[in-house]
Amino acid sequence: MLHEIDTLFANKSATPASQKWITGAKPPPSGQNAYICQRLNVIEMEIRSAEYQGSFTTEAACPQDNKPEYAFVGRSNVGKSSLINMLCSRKALAKVSGTPGKTQTLNYFLINNAWYLVDLPGYGYARTAKTQRKSWSKMTISYLTQRKSLECVFVLLDSNIPPQAIDLAFMAKLAELEIPFVIAYTKSDRISKKILNDNIKAIQKAMLPRWNELPAQFTTSAEKGTGRTEILNFIGQINAQIAAATS
Repeated sequence: MLHEIDTLFANKSATPASQKWITGAKPPPSGQNAYICQRLNVIEMEIRSAEYQGSFTTEAACPQDNKPEYAFVGRSNVGKSSLINMLCSRKALAKVSGTPGKTQTLNYFLINNAWYLVDLPGYGYARTAKTQRKSWSKMTISYLTQRKSLECVFVLLDSNIPPQAIDLAFMAKLAELEIPFVIAYTKSDRISKKILNDNIKAIQKAMLPRWNELPAQFTTSAEKGTGRTEILNFIGQINAQIAAATS
């Protein structure tokens, strides 16, 4: 599985490790870096509309209207589609499948006619054909490294299990490439609060040796709606900064 991450980011130039997680999202054109969640005033967001815009196999084919984009990615079967549906209050906006590896394209959803939620293919599913995994990996890394309107990546981690090497490697590569990301822990309703806290602490502990600052983190449950307000407010804060910087 770790070879998949190496292949995913192969031949992509990376800046030296900064010893610091890339938190929040890209700074506005003015250069003011104000995208750390705790430093911003709360901007409450209401989802008024959520529309499927299409599925694309290359970054160049994706919408070119420069609306802010927030990508969601994680290991196969981490609960990505369920989380997206919960955030948008839609039962079937993103297709939910019990079979890992079903997301094979860059899936775009237009929210409030103002920004895009992008569903990326999952990684780490060994039963997928090697040639198919390579194709998905090329598509994903092209999107992550070339998409100028990408503001932040939400890396989904299963809160029910201990730290996974493939997740840690993926986040390390994002940081090296200075791709802004945050963490969303999924399926928090399936375990006790003690186990949940223990697992999150274990993940944080596994991350800290390489960096001295962790990214913003959200605990979520697609079943109970946990984390919805926090994630949408976080996105709303970034959108407000972008609007202020370009007005």
